Order: sequence, then structure tokens, then C-alpha cells
Amino acid sequence: MSKPAIRMLAVLELLQTHDRISGVELARRLEVDSRTLRRYIAGLEELGIPVMSELGRHGGYSLVAGFKLPPMMLTNDEALAMSLGLIAAESMGMAETVSAVASAQAKLERVLPAQLKQRVRALSETATIDAKTAIAGASQETLTAIASAAEASQRVRFAYQSRLGDASTRTFDPYGLVFRGGAWYASGMCQLRRQLRSFRLDRMQQVELTTEHFKRPADFDTAAYLTLSIATMPRANAVEVLLHTDLQTAAAELGRSIGLLEPQQDSVLLRTSTDSIPWFARQLARLPFSFEVREPQELLTAVHAHGEHLLQTRAG
Repeated sequence: MSKPAIRMLAVLELLQTHDRISGVELARRLEVDSRTLRRYIAGLEELGIPVMSELGRHGGYSLVAGFKLPPMMLTNDEALAMSLGLIAAESMGMAETVSAVASAQAKLERVLPAQLKQRVRALSETATIDAKTAIAGASQETLTAIASAAEASQRVRFAYQSRLGDASTRTFDPYGLVFRGGAWYASGMCQLRRQLRSFRLDRMQQVELTTEHFKRPADFDTAAYLTLSIATMPRANAVEVLLHTDLQTAAAELGRSIGLLEPQQDSVLLRTSTDSIPWFARQLARLPFSFEVREPQELLTAVHAHGEHLLQTRAG
């Protein structure tokens, strides 16, 4: 915040504290001249704050009798941004936030002018953020604990169950959080494996902050690492497909989390793995550009079968 803005808020604070205060005293406390003080007063009036001015040698300033500043002062854009944030919070699969969102929305409306209140209410009642439905909501306690640990660079310990059902106890340095594909993930250094790892928060239990601290790498990109870890996750069938397009188009159509996209001369090589050959065949079949399945042979067969199915459906 700029110095003039800070001093303008200081003027407002002094006016709320004193029933009346002289211009000389205000200027002295702010260490500004009378002309600058008048600019601050004009700025407050532009914000809709009713300031009474008494001219003359012994004049001064005061707020209109009975005026009470609301607990929050928001611009139109700020109020709408907060309302959108509350709408987005409802789509993140945390049951504990449902009542909290409704309460926060009510408090937000309570401190807004009538016209802005109507705009915010219209947005909350009609807008929907089409995020993917949460796979399984992380608890508020888990999310808060991991976020606090990441902010304080504090190591955590938790019980974890993998997607295959394997249980383990992990000591972990959380570098950051990402909400993707309907689930919360934390990425950082796993002390058990001594490698970077990403963990789903809904699979964590009994999260505890330890007394140990860590140093987060300055250039670590949490979202980029999560994309890479999902793309390279080992699955049952290794896949290699040559996509006859450019890197930007391939990433836009398939998403970077589907696998590793390597630019070739005039194509893009996709390397990944999948647990479902039929599902992967369907993803390839919808692409607007041509491609060549290099492996496995089962994927090529599945693509042909899906193509035949589509032709029969269209003919029928």
C-alpha cells in the first residue's frame, strides 16, 4: 500500500477516535502540510465517508454524527472477487465448508451497500464454477495442518494409504498444495523415500506437525511437479504414441498430466502408462489430429475397435 493511502487511513482512524480534531493537529500528527491534508480529506469523501469541515483559523474536522464505519470496506471488484472465491470453495469437496461458506456470504452481504449487495447476491445465487466433482474431500483439519506446515517450513508426520491400499507412516516436508482433478495434493520431500513425492490429502490420517523444520527449494513449482508426478506414475501398461501435431496443441487437447510430451521434428511423442487400454483408446479417438500408436499392440487394437463402434453407431 502506498504512503498516501496509509496516511489517508490514518486520517480516518484519527477522525473515528476524536469527536473533533483541528486541521493543525491532524497535519502535525501526519507530518504533512495543510494542502496535503485537504487532499486526504477529499480522498475520504470520494470513498463515501462523510467528513464535516469547519473553516477558519480554529476550524477542524469530524465525522458526521452517528456515522459508523462498516467492519469491512470493499471496492466492487473486491466484493465480487470474494463472492467468487466463496462459490469456488463449495466445489472443493470439504463438507465442513458448506455452512461456513453460507455464513461468510451472509456476513459479506451485511456490510455492503444495497446496490452492491444485490450484485453479489445475484452472483452467488446464479453462478456455478464447473470444477470437477471432488473425488473424496480432504478434512478441514488436514488441509489446515498441511497448509500451516508448508507456510512455516515445518515437517509433518502422517499415516498414509496408497491408491493400491498399502498403508505406511510418512515424514514429509510439504512444499505446497494444489487442487486438481477433484482432489487436494501436497508435494514435497518424503523422508521415507528421500525423494520428491505428491500425496493426496484425503488419504492422510493423523497429521502431526513435528518440531523439525526444512528449507524449501526457491525454484520449486508445486503445480508443475504435480503434473509431472501424475504423468509419470507407474501403471500396468506402458504407452508410446506419436502425435502428428505441435506441442501446444497436444497439451491443449490431452493435458500435460496425461504423460510426457516430447517435441519431435514435426510431431510430438507421448510417453506414459495406463491401467485401462479401452479408456486410453477413447482419449486418442477424440483427437482432432492423426496419430500413430507405437506400443502396446493392445492399444492399437482397442483404437480400431472403438473406431468400428463409432462407425456402426453413426450408421445405425
